[in-house]
Formats: sequence, structure tokens, C-alpha cells
Amino acid sequence: MRHGKKINHLGRKSAHRHALLSNMASSLILNKRITTTVAKAKALRKYVEPLLTKAKNDTTHSRRTVFSYLQNKESVQTLFGEVASKISDRPGGYTRIIKFGDVRVGDNAEMCLIELVDFNTLYTKDGATKKAKTRRSRTSKKAEGAEATAEGATEAAPAAEAKAEKKPRKAAPKKEKE
Repeated sequence: MRHGKKINHLGRKSAHRHALLSNMASSLILNKRITTTVAKAKALRKYVEPLLTKAKNDTTHSRRTVFSYLQNKESVQTLFGEVASKISDRPGGYTRIIKFGDVRVGDNAEMCLIELVDFNTLYTKDGATKKAKTRRSRTSKKAEGAEATAEGATEAAPAAEAKAEKKPRKAAPKKEKE
């Protein structure tokens, strides 16, 4: 049983795995999309998304924390520069994994593309502006409902009078127990 085993070790020792994820995260930040296996992409997503969240707050402490993970000055500059400005209003979900459906010839591993969501222009519409977030309120529905009932009341009044004129149905007499 695999109770409490959340980490995919990717068939590597911990130092090798951390180096792999660090290099892949740097490549993802610099190139905005990389091709890899599905297992590595899922592990990379867990590794890089907290770093992207930390990059929203541009302080010396957060830069040093991110640098301790990435070990690459250029990727830290890119992350806190252009990437952080694009993801500043996104509450999470910075990466997208797109499966190719084909497999690698050597080992039959399922391949995919992992990319930063805000840097893909295929899925964004040209000229489409972001809608402002609106809060739901019931006041407008009540106002619309009041208008509708006022209009419907004049039409429904004759029907209500006709129903009132009808005699109510009598209930069937109850049988007494013997």
C-alpha cells in the first residue's frame, strides 16, 4: 500500500531529482513551454507553481528563496520580470499540460507539452478584454421580478376571478370503522 506517499520519485535519487526539476523549471521559465513526459510534467507542476506564486511578491527574500530552488540568475530575472507581471492577477493554475497522445520510441513513455498559461497566444482571443469581476446580488432579480409580477398581475387578474367563482371541490366522505 502507498499510504501517504505523495512524491513521484521519477526513478532517481533525491539530489538527482531536485537537479532535474530545477533545470526543467528554469527551462520552462525561460522558454515558456517545454516537451517532456507526463510524469515529469506533473512533478514539475508541483515544483514550479509555488515559485510562480512567490514571484508575485518581488522582495529580496522571495528572490533568494526562488534562487535557492532554481540556481539560475537568468531564470530568476525572467521570472520576477516578465512572467510575474503577466501572472499578477491570476489566482493560481499557472501551467497547462497538453498530452500529445503519442509515445517516445525508446521507452514508450507518454509525451506532453507543459507551458505557462498566460504566454500561449493560441487560446487567447485577439481584442478580447477581460470581463470585470461582478458580484452577484439579489436586488436586481427582485426588481425584475417585481416588474414582471406587476405586468403579470393585470393579465392574471381575470383568471384569478374566474377561479374564485368556481365552487371548491368537496372531499369524499370518510368511511367509518366498524
